[in-house]
Amino acid sequence: MSATSLASRSGTDSTASDRVEVLAFIADEQSEAALRGGLGPLISELVVRRGGVAAAIRAMEREPTPKVLIVDVAGLEDPTPELEALAAVCEPDVRVLVVGDRDELPLYRRLTHDLGVHEYIYKPLTRDHVARLFGPAIAGAVVEREATGRGGRVVSVLNARGGAGATTVAANLALELSAASRSHVALVDLHLRGGTIGLSLGVKPSSGLRIALEHPDRVDALFLERAAIPVGDRVRVIAAEEPIDAAPTASAESVKRLLELLRHRFNTIVVDLRSPPGAVEKAVLAASRQVLITFGPDVAGVRDALALKRMVLAQGTGSHPLLVLNRLGIPGGLSLPLVEEGLGGRPECVLPWQPKQILRALNLGQPATAACPALKRALVPLVREVSGTAAVRRRGGLFGWLRRA
Repeated sequence: MSATSLASRSGTDSTASDRVEVLAFIADEQSEAALRGGLGPLISELVVRRGGVAAAIRAMEREPTPKVLIVDVAGLEDPTPELEALAAVCEPDVRVLVVGDRDELPLYRRLTHDLGVHEYIYKPLTRDHVARLFGPAIAGAVVEREATGRGGRVVSVLNARGGAGATTVAANLALELSAASRSHVALVDLHLRGGTIGLSLGVKPSSGLRIALEHPDRVDALFLERAAIPVGDRVRVIAAEEPIDAAPTASAESVKRLLELLRHRFNTIVVDLRSPPGAVEKAVLAASRQVLITFGPDVAGVRDALALKRMVLAQGTGSHPLLVLNRLGIPGGLSLPLVEEGLGGRPECVLPWQPKQILRALNLGQPATAACPALKRALVPLVREVSGTAAVRRRGGLFGWLRRA
């Protein structure tokens, strides 16, 4: 199933406590009355707004995602594009119920099987119809269909060699991804000692990440929700600042557990990895849809980038390695044609040498893209590559992997 499916400081990102239980966007008064009458006795909180799926998209771009979202698609010949747009702006654990105006089996199958909508009912609605078909889905009595690849997608970022800028790329990519798609993004720094994700974004990490990796049996979604630090809009940082003499431990199994929990909550998880990768890092790489390998314009960087690319491909997990040339134009560095000659092709992304702007942003705890427009522009193709998954999205359904009791 698609990992891009449906589901801050600015206050737009939700927490476990501020999510509405059921939020509905219904286009007509008669259907609203049936919805209230059928669901009112079953749930404690039902919010109904007038409008259809377009209104839902606009609302979810700026509001916390509810636990259950009901949308009206009446009047749309093919609601697929609108539901895809809705998927991109909601948290992955939302349950989606759809109201329409057509009694057609092919439409029902397309919505519930291909897109993974929990349930579809058509107008005119009755209280009994609503209670009987929507009630079990809201209560959680939904039979989970077989699914693969559930949850948000994982994107790993690591250096071919030390100091190639993976942290800068990871932090700014996460922010740009969320801004471009209005999706919910987790930014994870697996450098438990000496990590700089928190510093670069002006936040103070807690001990939550170390606990999650050392004691995975004690960690649940609510724990991670509290450990995650909101930055910007719809982006949360999960990092650590352990003492330099500390000896934090983690295992491949514990990091798999961490990713599984995060994939329930976020559309994309961007992970800043240590290099060269050990067992923990390789577990993340195996779970990643895309692996961004950053390297500088020098012979050793080109050599090690190719070696890491071969290693990722050799894992045979389907991860897609993307080469990110950073600091092009640094004095003494290779020219782009020479880098391309060494790689045997063009890197997927080329970032310019902008030392003053990036260093100043780092010292101020601000996103580098805010201080460096050239970096922001250079990241556009990478953002497009990472988020442009429409072809994959249709395979197995947008919402199907969300079906959980």
